Amino acid sequence: MSSETEIIVEDPDAPSETSPPVANSRTIEIVTMVILLGLALLLGFDNWRTGMSWESTGPQAGYFPFYLAVILGASSVYGLVRLFMTHAHESEVFVTRDQLRRVMQMFLPTLAFCILMQWLGLYTASFLLIAGFMVVIGRIAWWKSLLTAGIFTVLMFVTFEIAFDVLMPKGPVETWLGY
Repeated sequence: MSSETEIIVEDPDAPSETSPPVANSRTIEIVTMVILLGLALLLGFDNWRTGMSWESTGPQAGYFPFYLAVILGASSVYGLVRLFMTHAHESEVFVTRDQLRRVMQMFLPTLAFCILMQWLGLYTASFLLIAGFMVVIGRIAWWKSLLTAGIFTVLMFVTFEIAFDVLMPKGPVETWLGY
């Protein structure tokens, strides 16, 4: 028999065990089901307005989406009733402050990428996102981050624009370069 060695790598930025809770699981489940119920009502109304009945030629445009919205709404109501009838997940922590901070470190730059892509184009926004993640979160040297982001962006440009001839959103940098 050989003995296996377990390697443990400590993450200096790992969430603290004593980080205070931000939300419990029950609250998150209720909020999620209320949002889904609202979405189901909106989709149901819109598809009812479009037409959700059966015509002589077949179903109207909103027929199937309307009934999917009904199923989504019924599922949300069932989940809400089940949660209010029981006391499940009342004290179970869903997310702590440190965990939420780490999630926001990924979410906010990604949201900024989606917004900036509208003005800067896909390639410039991707370059900034990749380089930013590598420098800030990965703590990789800035020159390695810029080089990697540049290579990735060029490869992405060659793949989409040249190899597959797919037009992607472009911004002022691509216009300045003549693309």
